[in-house]
Amino acid sequence: MIAQTIPVLDLSDFDANSSSDQNAAFATALGDALADLGFFALVNHGVEQRLIDMAYSAAEAFFALPEPTKTQYAIAHLKGQRGFTQFGKEHAKNSTASDLKEFWHMGRKENLWPKEVPQFQPVMTTLFQQLETCASQLMRACAQYLQQPDNFFYSQVAEGQTILRIIHYPPVSEDATPASQRAAPHEDINLITLLCEATTPGLELLRPDGKWLPIQTTPGQIIVDTGDMLQSLSNGLLRSTTHRVVNPTSSRDRRFSMPFFVHPRPDFGLTPLSHCIEKTGGDPLYPDQTAGEYLQQRLQEIGLA
Repeated sequence: MIAQTIPVLDLSDFDANSSSDQNAAFATALGDALADLGFFALVNHGVEQRLIDMAYSAAEAFFALPEPTKTQYAIAHLKGQRGFTQFGKEHAKNSTASDLKEFWHMGRKENLWPKEVPQFQPVMTTLFQQLETCASQLMRACAQYLQQPDNFFYSQVAEGQTILRIIHYPPVSEDATPASQRAAPHEDINLITLLCEATTPGLELLRPDGKWLPIQTTPGQIIVDTGDMLQSLSNGLLRSTTHRVVNPTSSRDRRFSMPFFVHPRPDFGLTPLSHCIEKTGGDPLYPDQTAGEYLQQRLQEIGLA
């Protein structure tokens, strides 16, 4: 097995059965990883491998459907936040070239479900629940690192606009725009992202020295990264790192991945925390705005609103 290129944390070190010192050590390791690279890998996360495999099988069945069947689930007024988004619809912020992907979005409620793939709803619903449980623990550790109460994020995330995105990157066609990538360099919008292991490699992060670092697709690991909302709240203490999904060397390769974008409630304020301002030079570096305002801004920038 190829060694992982980013820090690896064990979530079993952070639970009710762990000592306070062990919990504190995990919170410190989490925060340090997000402050340094903005990424880490997580093991013993509580998300069943069998469930991830079943989810990819359901995703493959949906994306194999005829285009007219899939597009009936692309509802314009939902702005891509539920259901199907067609190939080439989304692009990275400040990029004119479309990403080479199509995807499906689901949230905690008010979802669409493809009736042509009956296993899709029960499998994805259970996966969402397991990822949400994992994310709740990570946000509790994050609150500790930021010297906030353990429940600082709890109600905000429990009632938030968290999204599970099921992505299909088809084989890259010969007539694809040369500038297009499977996912052009970008930063995530949300608080944190949990990324179930993808079916093939391709994810890379931009290191502080300007070099791209491939992240391994390792069985049993979930990749976690900081989003812009948490970067703003921490006044840049935690890094929202630029990352991308590069095109494969073979034009026949396809790829599936499932990022879980953890969002707070729309009215959650992203004003930098005073403790974080003190640790980052003494001046606020990010504006006073709500999560809902920032989300709307970014959806417009990437072509979904």
